[in-house]
Amino acid sequence: MARAETEFSHVNVAVLWGVLSSPPRSRELPSGATLTLLEVTTRLADGGVTVPVVVADAGRDVAALAAGDAVVVVGRVVRRYFRVGGATQSRTEVVAERVAPATRRQAVERALKRAAVLLGAARVGVG
Repeated sequence: MARAETEFSHVNVAVLWGVLSSPPRSRELPSGATLTLLEVTTRLADGGVTVPVVVADAGRDVAALAAGDAVVVVGRVVRRYFRVGGATQSRTEVVAERVAPATRRQAVERALKRAAVLLGAARVGVG
């Protein structure tokens, strides 16, 4: 293992602040768990980017969101592989740990503090 790799912890933290480009869609899995699918669009100087977000067993706050609502999402980036028509395909998405309506200041602060905790846990003394 290279020296640089041993000095740093690896971390996968995604923070999105954007607008829902479509209403949340829920899907029940055979296990009984419910997934809520969100499309969050972020705006940058060079245009917008839409990011698929998956929330496991989302609460009422997430289900009550509508297209056009501003949200803050804290989670991790994953790439899922699946087979369709005999071919392997993939999808990159954010698996949300927290979703907060941007209008709820305390919920946004809690979400951002959670992201800071995750990033701080990966910090290693480098000297």
